[in-house]
Amino acid sequence: MGAIAPTVTGPALAASACSLTAQGEGRVGAIIDARTFRMDDGREVRLAGIETLTTATRADSSAALRALAAGRSVTLRGETDAPDRYGRQPAFVFVEQAETSVQNQLLAQGDALVSGIIADKACAAELTAAEAAARRARLGIWADPMAIKNAESPGDILARIGQFTVVEGKVLSVRQAGATTYLNFGRRWTRDFAVTISRRMWPAFEAAGIAVKSLENKRIRVRGWIEARPSPRIEALQVGQIEMAGEN
Repeated sequence: MGAIAPTVTGPALAASACSLTAQGEGRVGAIIDARTFRMDDGREVRLAGIETLTTATRADSSAALRALAAGRSVTLRGETDAPDRYGRQPAFVFVEQAETSVQNQLLAQGDALVSGIIADKACAAELTAAEAAARRARLGIWADPMAIKNAESPGDILARIGQFTVVEGKVLSVRQAGATTYLNFGRRWTRDFAVTISRRMWPAFEAAGIAVKSLENKRIRVRGWIEARPSPRIEALQVGQIEMAGEN
């Protein structure tokens, strides 16, 4: 990834739309990993709304978060204060009363990816705009021309099994099999990349103005965790994981 930008530009300068329910304040005592830290009071906080990557050019993937938050006083906000299964509190983090979240800053620097699973529309749009600005400027992650995987290269995608990845390509067909819809990016189901969408997710897509069947022959960008079943796949559990390529 690229160097940490000294200032945040573009969408990140505006007051954050991620002004959700207050979840407390405190001081960051220790950085655990690229998106997790421990407060002085012992709480472990996980940055909500983003995913981070480890690359060959940055051995210490937590460097960006450390530069922004280590030893600083922070305010936590979120959609819920319920801990995840590891006991970590997911939250949007604001350093010393800043109007811009740490998540937004990491995205604007090219040090993170939008997860696509934030339900609050205004917040999700803000994060997406910050990522898009970094992508256009080829900052951090986006300096690598292979940061977005080509859906026509299933071998490259399979190399990222178990990792959060962004894939872009043209949907060749949309097929229904039982309760699952398949967005197929190739014609060989045992080898080519596909996105799966559960039928129960259809209403959410329709509410967002996306008819799943209408994605056929459209070029889209999808993000999520790569699985092999047996071909590389991403399961779309939230509408925000899929976007029309070229809109940002």
